[in-house]
Amino acid sequence: MIKATINNIEVEVKEGTTILEAAKKAGFKIPTLCYHPDLKPKGSCGICVVEVEGFPSMKRACMTELVNGWNVHTNTAAVRAVRKELLELILANHEMDCPTCIKNNRCELQSLAATLGITTLKYKQSFEKKNLDNSSMSIVRNPNKCILCERCIQVCEEIQTVNALALSKRGSETIITDAFDEGLGNSVCVNCGQCTVFCPVGALYEKSDIDKVWEAINDPEKHVVVQEAPAIRAMLGEEFDMEPGSLVAGKMHAALRRMGFDAVFDTNFTADLTILEEGTEIVGRIKNNGKLPVITSCSPGWIKFMETFYPHLSEYVSTAKSPQQMFGALSKTYYAEIKGIPPEKIVSVSIMPCTAKKFESKRPEMKDSGFQDVDFVLTTREIARMLKEAGIDLKDMPDEPADDPMGQYTGAATIFGATGGVMEAALRSAYFLVTGKELEDVDIVAVRGMDGVKEAEIDVEGLKLKVAVAHGLGNARKILDKVTRQLEKEGRSEYHAIEIMACPGGCVGGGGQPWGSDMAMRARRGETLYKEDKSLPYRRSHENPSIKLVYEKYLEKPNSEKAHHLLHTHYYKRNKIDGKVVQE
Repeated sequence: MIKATINNIEVEVKEGTTILEAAKKAGFKIPTLCYHPDLKPKGSCGICVVEVEGFPSMKRACMTELVNGWNVHTNTAAVRAVRKELLELILANHEMDCPTCIKNNRCELQSLAATLGITTLKYKQSFEKKNLDNSSMSIVRNPNKCILCERCIQVCEEIQTVNALALSKRGSETIITDAFDEGLGNSVCVNCGQCTVFCPVGALYEKSDIDKVWEAINDPEKHVVVQEAPAIRAMLGEEFDMEPGSLVAGKMHAALRRMGFDAVFDTNFTADLTILEEGTEIVGRIKNNGKLPVITSCSPGWIKFMETFYPHLSEYVSTAKSPQQMFGALSKTYYAEIKGIPPEKIVSVSIMPCTAKKFESKRPEMKDSGFQDVDFVLTTREIARMLKEAGIDLKDMPDEPADDPMGQYTGAATIFGATGGVMEAALRSAYFLVTGKELEDVDIVAVRGMDGVKEAEIDVEGLKLKVAVAHGLGNARKILDKVTRQLEKEGRSEYHAIEIMACPGGCVGGGGQPWGSDMAMRARRGETLYKEDKSLPYRRSHENPSIKLVYEKYLEKPNSEKAHHLLHTHYYKRNKIDGKVVQE
């Protein structure tokens, strides 16, 4: 422990604590812009400068460790002047159309300008306007908003290990662009959207389908159905000033009805269906000496990452589609038949925590219904904007159930939204599929939590089922490299099944979730899903009565020929330079 003073207040902290962290403990908030608690501090912006007695120059609080005996001052006239000067220079190179910016009232630069009392622009704006990058199916990049904080580069390189973004040019001409300046849609970008979550301004955001969805809702010839992913119910409330982690499943269903959707379903239904298809696949491979491990296929960011960097493992990835795509296929087949609605009149909309779902819905193979299975994908942020536009406040909504026949779900489906949830749900049903008996304790805590890589071993009547879970693509690399080495050296892996989620924290940390999250908040959101799991009458996917019905009336059985046609898929090999398909 060391002792120092912050603005003449003595503070005692562990050696290695930064000035920024120490000041917080002393009760002082030092303004920051490039800093994010989940990234290594780089000090790119300099806004966090402070004075330390005995030193001629100021120090950047985010990356300077406090030293025993230091006297630090965070709010002197000189410090305030430097911060304002730095921020005014940033504003001179930033497009100032705040009222129409997607980050209006959610922008860290805007908030900081207010905090530092900047009411006029000191410097004339002199930047050359650049074109938007609209090449991606999921993400828009607006270089005119970029403040060169480098957060997007850091998360893409250090956490996701995709390296789709980079600094280009030098000096005052420096820009952040994709690695070869060909557009994000022509790069190795996996569409995970973590760059949009970490960006403090409106330089990176989701490509919106809002206008197209409103058009469909207002078209009397169209029958518009909607599904909402498991994670949405733990996040949507944040957009309406509800307590972070509030469970809003019932309010969400009610709000969507009032928006004008013709049928409000729940992706949790097809999450349960995914477990039956994927679980049957895992058990079949184990019993028939098939290729192991089986790796989950729910996360489209992970799938494109695999196709680009680990295509040699594609035959180990489950062929089961994601819950989103299973729902889309059934909405235009099973549901269309039940209701007697021509499938060409059905518009299938999904609300997802994930920008990569936009890319997934447009994959050319996702048309097994005979049509595009999912027509439009909205992020959590988009549906919040639509609800507000419609004058609907989520807080005021009653709790209502989703519609039949694709609205009933189990606790196993709900926990899909948290890292480890898919694996836990799969194990709950895999035990039954192997033994014919129910797993007594369905809380498999070994696969829960925010550790980057988790392992567990489940005894299934003598079979030691070894599983692993990874979230965030950097952590996925660790487990995939290990599996690759084992396969090359021994011809087999120690694991039977692996869950991979592209986003840190799983879907609760998806690229389409509310702005401003960190890992602590993502963990809190995950806890909400586990609480709902415990509260539901059914906690195993194979117990869902609506799932039993869809097999009985339409799909016959898990992994049947019909189920394979509608609910399973295949993968590609992609180029490591531009992400384009090079081999089917």
